Parts: sequence; structure tokens; C-alpha cells
Amino acid sequence: MEAIFHEKQEGSLCAQHCLNNLLQGEYFSPVELSSIAHQLDEEERMRMAEGGVTSEDYRTFLQVISNALKVWGLELILFNSPEYQRLRIDPINERSFICNYKEHWFTVRKLGKQWFNLNSLLTGPELISDTYLALFLAQLQQEGYSIFVVKGDLPDCEADQLLQMIRVQQMHRPKLIGEELAQLKEQRVHKTDLEQVLEANDGSGMLDEDEEDLQRALALSRQEIDMEDEEADLRRAIQLSMQGSSRNISQDIPQTSGTNLTSEELRKRREAYFEEAMSEEDMLQAAVTMSLETVRNDLKTEGKK
Repeated sequence: MEAIFHEKQEGSLCAQHCLNNLLQGEYFSPVELSSIAHQLDEEERMRMAEGGVTSEDYRTFLQVISNALKVWGLELILFNSPEYQRLRIDPINERSFICNYKEHWFTVRKLGKQWFNLNSLLTGPELISDTYLALFLAQLQQEGYSIFVVKGDLPDCEADQLLQMIRVQQMHRPKLIGEELAQLKEQRVHKTDLEQVLEANDGSGMLDEDEEDLQRALALSRQEIDMEDEEADLRRAIQLSMQGSSRNISQDIPQTSGTNLTSEELRKRREAYFEEAMSEEDMLQAAVTMSLETVRNDLKTEGKK
């Protein structure tokens, strides 16, 4: 929607934004609109003052906008007037509307084959479907808006030419400028709170990636500790097996076979075995095997008793 001209709200220049968004370009400035306002004759000013201050402001803006549009051969007709309603014109067959509530004015215009809400209070143009247009206008009337139909040929613009050939889709509706500013402020506050928490955390100021790295490091550290504990247990088993069985048999048992050895013979075999060059893993496995062999031998010896 970059091709669509959309002036955002600045101060109290809604009449300027309304006209420029309608004509799709920087056609009017505050100075030019002020000049048009001063051109109103005294009789017109007197008629406006008859309805009070609010009515005067409203009629002044309406007259300024009407006079500004006359330069382009355009005129305003009240949408809900009996004269217009008798014409029974479907809103989608019009080209544009100007909407007013109190001191705010904005444009709803058809560009190409699609309708857009060009409210200067929005962060960008808002796409309005054909089926939703009538409901949107009715909702504005319920909220107290005055709606005017813009009659006449609008000047050519790039957005209208482009959107005659393509249709746009809008994934996210624009927000009100005040809502966006509040959201940005909330994000800044949240960011500040997060930074304070991180600074209190020993000033580490870690981001999510750093926290993930820390978690991985802690997990690896725990694995290493577990491995060291296992190795320590196995080393203790080796030391115990090297010292021989703690359950010494009080009487000598004659050797009957390779699987029925005395504790002393088993100890000598282990010493000879571990003196040979072997990897640490082989040593650990051998210690476990020897320990199991000792247990089996002791059980057999106890059974013979």
C-alpha cells in the first residue's frame, strides 16, 4: 500500500490531512486553508454564529473544505439527507466520502476497485471490503459522525491507476497512532525492566542465546561430573580388587580346577594381569570381570562347606 498517499495526524491539521488524503497528494497547506477561511464574507460568519460556538466551528470547517474542493470542481452532499437518500444510491457506487465528528475530519475513498479508510489518526490506510462499506458508514453515523458524499471527478493519482490493475490484501489492520505510541512505550518500559533484572543478575546482561549457551554448559558439566563419579567408583573397585577379597577364608581350600581358586591365587592373577600394558578401559572391564569371578568363587566355596 506504499503507493497510497496517507498523511498522518499532526497537531490540529485534520482538515488539511482530510483534503490531501482525498486528493492523494500535498495539495493544501495550513497557510492555504487559513487563506480560504479568511475569504468567507461577514454574512457567512454571522450565519455560522447563530448556532453557537460548536456549530460555528463545525460550519467554518465545512465551509473551508467545501470552498477548497470547489477549486477541483468537487462538491459535498450530506449522505443522510432526505434528498440524497431518495436517490437510493449504493455507497459502493460512489467514489469517496468525507466524515466528521466534532473537530475531526477524515476521508474514505475508493482507489482502483477497493475502498480505503484514510483516517489520519491511523498508522496507515485501512482496507474496507465492499460488503463492509455500508456497515462501516452506518456505524459511523451511530457514533455521531456526519458523512458527506464527494461528487465530481477526482484528480488522477498513481494509487488509483495501480489499483485498477491489481487488488491488495491486508494481513494486519492499522492501529490508531495513540495505540501504537502506547505499545511502543510499553515495549520500552518492558525492555528497561528486563535490563534492570539482567544488571541485578551480576550485571551479566545475557540475552536469550547466552542463556541457552549457559544451560548447555551446565548440562555438559553435570554429565562430566556424573562420568567422574562413575570413574571414581570403578577406580575404587580396582583398588579393592587389587587388595584381594576382603572375605578371607579361614582354612586352605585345595585347588580343584581353574574355576575353583583360592583368594591368594586370584589376587596374584589380578596383579599379573594389570601389570600388562592395556588401556584404561580394558583395566576397568578386567576389574569388573575379576570381581565377579571372586564373588562366584566365594559362593562355590561357601557351598562346599
